[in-house]
Amino acid sequence: MTTTQMPPVSTETTTVLAREAAQQSKPTRRERRRIAAADNPMRLVITRGPDRVIIYGLLIVMGLLFAFPLYAMIAKSFQGAGIDNYLTLFTQPVGGVPILLTYVNSFVIGVFHALLVVVVSTTAGYALSKVTFRGRELSFVGILLFLAVPGTALIVPVFHITGELGLFNTHLGVALPEAALTIPFGVMLMRNYGRNLDDSLMEAAMLDGAGHFRAFWHVFLPLARPVIVNLIVLCFIWSLQDFLWPSMLFTDPSLTSAAQAVSSFSNVLGRSPEDFGRYNASLVLLAVPAVLFVLFGLRFIVNGLTSGSTKD
Repeated sequence: MTTTQMPPVSTETTTVLAREAAQQSKPTRRERRRIAAADNPMRLVITRGPDRVIIYGLLIVMGLLFAFPLYAMIAKSFQGAGIDNYLTLFTQPVGGVPILLTYVNSFVIGVFHALLVVVVSTTAGYALSKVTFRGRELSFVGILLFLAVPGTALIVPVFHITGELGLFNTHLGVALPEAALTIPFGVMLMRNYGRNLDDSLMEAAMLDGAGHFRAFWHVFLPLARPVIVNLIVLCFIWSLQDFLWPSMLFTDPSLTSAAQAVSSFSNVLGRSPEDFGRYNASLVLLAVPAVLFVLFGLRFIVNGLTSGSTKD
């Protein structure tokens, strides 16, 4: 029996074969674009050089337009007494309202607001995405309809219900209508995220003997943590910016919120250069918490709002 021996492979041939294998394993241009688009969907839109120039030019112009009022506010906040305009706001309450107290009031309202929204939105999002029942899609559509209801349309019923419950001049009384307006958005966010989760995870939990509560607590909630953080950050931002409900349901000056303080300080402070500088300084200070929340939660906000846009 004769055996055929393969000719020895030269070093040059080995190098060529290795280079060809590396080129075959290297992702193509289309694959690189797909991977880049997964990280940043805007790369599908901005592809050519002129497109980038136009987009970045528009962003710079819009940034300057939005930054100019901020620059003017900061510059005028030093009018008169300079840095003392900021220091006196912490040592001398304006109209009997310490500025730090407005932070505390808005923070407490935000805690109630976020707690209510997260509890209802996560449970409803799980039910609408992972539990099969008759009328599920109709229920979701009905919830989405409430997104079209403006807050001003609820002024009369909220005023009546708050009075019946004895919640005037309470943080919970303001947080309830805020949560009622935010819950439809939260349910939509959590439901879209839940539909994007692999059903096999829930099926594996059910096979291990877990019920819906355990699957919700041990599987759904840990995976939905980025969206929950996004929702919490948005609730705090909206509570800091809410002027309608605190103005309608608070009559005690000690419960003044940060958004209310903008109007209250304007009415109390005069029109002298010193008072005008203190007023602008108060605007800067009242805007700081909202800016910090945005900077802290920017990554979660972007990820949460796009979480249900694709399904692998």
